[in-house]
Amino acid sequence: QVQLVESGGGLVQPGGSLSLSCTASGSIFGISTMGWYRQAPGKQRELVATIFRGGSTNYADSVKGRFTISRDAAKNTVYLEMNSLKPEDTATYYCNLRTALKDYWGEGTLVTVSS
Repeated sequence: QVQLVESGGGLVQPGGSLSLSCTASGSIFGISTMGWYRQAPGKQRELVATIFRGGSTNYADSVKGRFTISRDAAKNTVYLEMNSLKPEDTATYYCNLRTALKDYWGEGTLVTVSS
């Protein structure tokens, strides 16, 4: 069984920064990607950023240049550095781990951007 534990959410003012982290544990085989998705109230879950096994990354257009995804493969941990945060970044952020067989999700961490 695979578990994903997220941390780092909270309240931040517009223009501020936050860092999220997610550590995977359990029987993990054949990781394809790790990444972050978010879901704002009343909206569908959307991709924020992913990092592939080879290290390449993919970002939603709305966060390019502001967010940076990185990972520590030895620790099965993925990070999301969020800068220049905007009120529209307010959402619950979910960690995702994708293998050849299954997607795994964390429980989510709330990020609120407000003055």
